[in-house]
Amino acid sequence: MKDNIIKFLKSKDFLMLEELGRGACGKTVKLYDEVIKETFVCKKYEPFNSEQKEELFGNFIQEIKLLYLLNHKNVVRVFTYYIYPEYHTGYILMEYVEGLDIENYLINNPQNINEIFSQCVSGFLHLEKCKVLHRDIRPLNILVSKDCELKIIDFGFGKKAIQASDFDKSISLNWWCEPPSDFVKEQYDFRTEVYFVGKLFEKIIKEQNIGVFKYPGLLNKMCQIEPANRIHSFAEVSRALNEDKFLGVAFNENELSIYRKFSQNLDNAVSKIETNCSFLNDSELIQKKLEDLYRNVMLEEYVPSNNLVAKCFLNGQYYYYNKKNIFSVSELKSFIEFTRSCSKDKKNIIINNLFTRLDTIERYSEPPLGYNDDVPF
Repeated sequence: MKDNIIKFLKSKDFLMLEELGRGACGKTVKLYDEVIKETFVCKKYEPFNSEQKEELFGNFIQEIKLLYLLNHKNVVRVFTYYIYPEYHTGYILMEYVEGLDIENYLINNPQNINEIFSQCVSGFLHLEKCKVLHRDIRPLNILVSKDCELKIIDFGFGKKAIQASDFDKSISLNWWCEPPSDFVKEQYDFRTEVYFVGKLFEKIIKEQNIGVFKYPGLLNKMCQIEPANRIHSFAEVSRALNEDKFLGVAFNENELSIYRKFSQNLDNAVSKIETNCSFLNDSELIQKKLEDLYRNVMLEEYVPSNNLVAKCFLNGQYYYYNKKNIFSVSELKSFIEFTRSCSKDKKNIIINNLFTRLDTIERYSEPPLGYNDDVPF
């Protein structure tokens, strides 16, 4: 029964609105779904050179695979696809972004350049975490909606990069700026992506004489021709942005006292963390989990199990000490009230500091033996 193929035979009709563009490997059109009242972009695989239709079909399939790996507000969302291997063609149905390419958007809205830069870094950081190289970074492939939301599009030259051989420069495009010296060694890695994003913003800022950009020093490090002199990853770029953002944030003595008591207790509660265990990065979700916990223990003097607090921050396997009376309910309440009163940026600082502390706890790959005072979760 499990091997039976389920066939969806009913066709789906869309209203054709307009053609949006045509490239070497196909065209894109705007469609409207009258049932759910939504507009979509449909990309059809249809190369100019029909002789290459079969040869390049694999690239089209690869683009679909890459899009399905990605889920981020600054990366175009794919909804479904239709493939016809016997005809070497197919379609990708994606979200429609009503807006302009990044260059034209910033010509009209130069005051938003810092927000757009931050969103662009966030989108490419997600690609970096998913080990996906875009490999065609240019203004037309980065759109900004009328609501100032950036979207990275067009993964036709994209590539999943895991091992060293995946970072070879296997594409030759019409580069719109001076190529980095990475290309001399036939290399294209995430440092190369950092370079092209940096050069894109450098070009827009110079041509439009935008004077409100806050990160010229960081941009200079991104635009270094030599990879050894360049900032190495979007993770580093993101950390630099956050450091700048948090410079003006301050905590009073009472807030520091509440944080330090809670963080010390959390440190004392967790024994070992499994290698693949991750931290919950959503500060609002952590807040909700802590408030739900307090609601369930508010009549007690102490939280009955250290695991109840630890699982508000950790997602995966870990060992926690089964000793009682680490977290008092009154201190838990104080911490919740403290974080509830904080801005989002301030709350993120608190969470990041807790994770820095948790990062110092020993990691393990196999369950450790001989810990009679540890309880595995």
